Amino acid sequence: MITILIYEDNVDYAESLSAFFEMEDDLQVIGHFTNPSLVQKQIGEFNPDVVIMDIDMPKMNGIEALKEIRKTNSEALVLMLTVFDDEDRIFESIQSGANGFLLKETKPKKIIEAIRDVIGGGAPMTGSVARKVLQQFTVAKPKDETVDLSKREREILSFLVNGLSYKMIASQCAISYHTVNAHIRKIYEKMHVSSATEAVAKAMKSGLI
Repeated sequence: MITILIYEDNVDYAESLSAFFEMEDDLQVIGHFTNPSLVQKQIGEFNPDVVIMDIDMPKMNGIEALKEIRKTNSEALVLMLTVFDDEDRIFESIQSGANGFLLKETKPKKIIEAIRDVIGGGAPMTGSVARKVLQQFTVAKPKDETVDLSKREREILSFLVNGLSYKMIASQCAISYHTVNAHIRKIYEKMHVSSATEAVAKAMKSGLI
C-alpha cells in the first residue's frame, strides 16, 4: 500500500484527488492539510510514502515547505502539483529536491501513474514542464567524457529527461519494466547520483544527451 499525504489549500480539489486515489487498491490517503506550516512535524508523524505538494498556499508556500522537508529528510518522495509552469518555480523546486513536477491540468489517471513511477525511482514531469527543463539546457555544453554510458543507457537517460515514466520507457524500448529499472540503477552508479532528478539535472548540465 502506497500512503499519500496531500498539501493543498483548495479543499474541493484535494477531496477530488483523494477520491480518485482511494479507488485504487494500492493507494491510501493518510492526511490532507491546507497549508504546510507544520510540515516537518507532520511528515515525521505520518511517514508517508509520497507527498503531494501544491506550491501556492497560505502561511508557507510549497517550495518553502519542500526546503523544510529536505533539512531533515532526504528520502521523502515529494511531487509538486501546481497550476504554475514558469521556469523559476520549476527549477527552484527541482533544485530544492522535488522528485517530480506535475501540473494540475494533469488527469488523475496520470497523477496516479506518476505516484507509482516515483515510488519506482522515476522523476515524473508533465510534458510541458519537461520541455521547459530541456529548453534551459539546449545551449551547447562540453561533453562529460568521464561518464561512460552505453548506447542503451543514453537512450533511456534521454527518455527520463523528456519526462517519460518507467512504464513508457519500457514500451518505447520494447523491454520489461524491471530491465528499465536495472538500466537506470546502472546509470545512477556511473553518474554518481542517487535519484532520477539528479541524473536528469546532471545529464542536461554536462551535455550527456
